[in-house]
Amino acid sequence: MPTSTRFAVAVHVLTALAVSDGTPMRSEDLAYSVNTSAVVIRGLLSRLGEAGFTRSQLGAGGGAMLAKAAGDIRLLDVYEAVEDPELFSLHRTPPCENCAVGGNILQALQPTLARARSALEQELAKTTVADVAGEVARLGKFSIPLVW
Repeated sequence: MPTSTRFAVAVHVLTALAVSDGTPMRSEDLAYSVNTSAVVIRGLLSRLGEAGFTRSQLGAGGGAMLAKAAGDIRLLDVYEAVEDPELFSLHRTPPCENCAVGGNILQALQPTLARARSALEQELAKTTVADVAGEVARLGKFSIPLVW
């Protein structure tokens, strides 16, 4: 089963906005960077706006901008804003309770999945969009702000 790409694309969008240093970016330009459609970007920007991470400026020269400092946006916050709260999918239908394995598998698996989720959340909480933007700038050998 494939996982959602919303988190990675949302971080991409927020990083692009951080690198633009306050210059509004059109959804079409963000879509070009992500290599997706502007409709996908607008949907993500809506979620990111509801979470308080982005805002829109209307009119000529308008577009999306960060609503708060990139250093104040943790990747955990982004993850929680755009992804399904259940990290791991379990059985679509309940396992057979009359089976020795089926009757106990969920209870046996839950603690491990809870620890894995906790480890993911702890790691995402340590990194901000500013950290990602800085690494992108280092790898791309440019300084922030980047003029598009």
